[in-house]
Order: sequence, then C-alpha cells, then structure tokens
Amino acid sequence: MNTLQRNRYFTPAIHILIWGLLLAVPAILTSGVSFKTGLPAHFFLFSNFYHIGLFYFNAYYLYPKLLNRKFWWLYFPAIAAVIAISWFLKLFFIRLADPGFVCNEFNCRIIFFGALPFLVASFIFRLVVNRIQNEKMKKEAEAERLASELKFLRSQVSPHFLFNMMANMVALARQKSDLLEPALIKLSGLLRYMLYETDSEKFTLSRELEYLESYIELQQLRFGEGVELQLQKELDEKAGECSIEPMLLLPFVENAFKHGIGLVQNPFIKIILRVGDAGLFFSVSNNYSRDNFSKDKNSGIGLLNVRNRLKLLYPGKYALDVRDNGEIYTAELNLDLSC
Repeated sequence: MNTLQRNRYFTPAIHILIWGLLLAVPAILTSGVSFKTGLPAHFFLFSNFYHIGLFYFNAYYLYPKLLNRKFWWLYFPAIAAVIAISWFLKLFFIRLADPGFVCNEFNCRIIFFGALPFLVASFIFRLVVNRIQNEKMKKEAEAERLASELKFLRSQVSPHFLFNMMANMVALARQKSDLLEPALIKLSGLLRYMLYETDSEKFTLSRELEYLESYIELQQLRFGEGVELQLQKELDEKAGECSIEPMLLLPFVENAFKHGIGLVQNPFIKIILRVGDAGLFFSVSNNYSRDNFSKDKNSGIGLLNVRNRLKLLYPGKYALDVRDNGEIYTAELNLDLSC
C-alpha cells in the first residue's frame, strides 16, 4: 500500500476508532447496572448511531453550506429544525417498537436533548478542521509565493552575471588580447555550471568554491598584474559536505571587480573564506574610487539579490555586514550552513 492510499484510509480509520471508543465506554460502564427510563431496549445504541449521522450531516453539509457570509442566519433555524425533526423521528420509531410507550418528563428530556452534544461537538469539529485547512492553505500559498520569488531572484543572477562577463570579453577583444580564447573557454564552463547544474535547491560548497575560483581566474586573465588579489581559505574536513544556495558568494566578488578596478591607484581585492563548526565566514574587501561607480540602473542588483535570497533561505541564520569608509568597501557574511 503506497503513501497516498495510507493517507486516504487514515482519517476514516481514526473516526471509526474514536466513535467505537465513545460508544463502547458507556456500554461497558453501565453493563449490569439497572435503571428504568421507560425507553425500549437498545434505544441508546441505535439513537447514538443516529446522532453520529447528525454529527456528519452538520459538519459536512449544514455548516459549509449555510454558515457563511450570505446564508449564515439560516444556519441556526436549520439546527433548530434538525432537533425538532429528530424529536418526532425518535418518538415515531420508539412507538413502532413499543406501542405502549409513555413519554414522561425524564425520558422526554433524553429523547429531545440527546442530539445536542453531538451537534455542538460537530460545530467545534468543523471550526477546528476549517482552521487547520486555512492554516495549511496559507502555508502552501506562502511556500508557493516564496518559491516563485526565489525562482525570480535566481533568474536575475544569470543575466546579471552574463552582462558583466560580456563586458570583460569586449574589453579583451578591443585589446586584441591572446587571452580572449582561453577566457571564452573558461566562460563556457562557468555558463554550463550556471545554466545546467544550479537548478537544485542547495549545492555542495566544494562545487560552489570551484566555480568561484574559476570566476576569479577568468577576471585575472583580463586584469593580469593590474590588481593585487589575495585569496585566503580555511576549510575544515567537513566543508565539502556542506550545502549552500547556488551562486550566493559570487556577487560579492563581482561587485569588488566591478567597482574596485579602474580609476583606482594600486587596486586590491582581498577575499577571506573560512568554514568550520561556527559555519561559513566570507569577507570581500576592495578599495575604490567614487568616480568609478556605474550609473547604470542595474548597478547593485547583485548584492540586493543576495540580501533577498538570504532573507528567504536563511532567516535567522545569517549576518551580513557591509562597511564603506569612502575608500574601502567591505562585505562580510556569516552563515549557518547545513553540513
């Protein structure tokens, strides 16, 4: 039996078990105890089966159909009518079973009020079920919204990265550099990773680092010795088992190369990556000139994208600190990874 079939039969089985216990316990407790109600034998057993029917009639028909904004006022007269009809039906069948039945004050109360606890329980049951269903729908809607938003954010990364890299290729082409061909080969590998390998929700940190280092190498092909680059890595033995959102670290390095090169004397970029029991620490620092900031309306989309993805995927599990003293720009990320 598969999971779907088990789920289908689970709820009815629970209902049967609960009703069985509710019917069995009073029967066991009153077994051998004699008290006279004037009602026919087995009245309580058969009337309780009838009341169970009322329970589901109210829970799955009257409540959903009437207790809404349009017809809510009809619900309470309908309940009163159900109680009245139940009274006459019970009397009818009792007199069929016992033509000499006499309805006194005691047994009339039992006949009349017997349905009330079941209807009240049905009302509460429906309230609880509706609340659970509404919460489930809200969670599903929120999950779908977050998934759509994350998909949109991921879709932004590829064009943004591609635009920046095409600018690099154009620069190499204008220089008629011999490095253009190896740069294009390395770029094709990065694009393959970006387009075909990052569809999963999380990616191994080791693979992500390979991608990040390839990107740095690609930038070094263009700038050569024109920029002082420092890359420090401290990874523990479990680092390769950690998972991370694809292309989460790249925008920090992209931002440093974009704004830290050009119109800057002695440009430098310092990258620090540490992965240990405390999680991931990633820091990127670069000096810059304010004259080098792009006025393109898409400028800054990379880091904004990262902030939004962090909020969606790592709520309460990250700290992002960005500092700018007018000459040096530093972005530091502390992240609790799944290892």
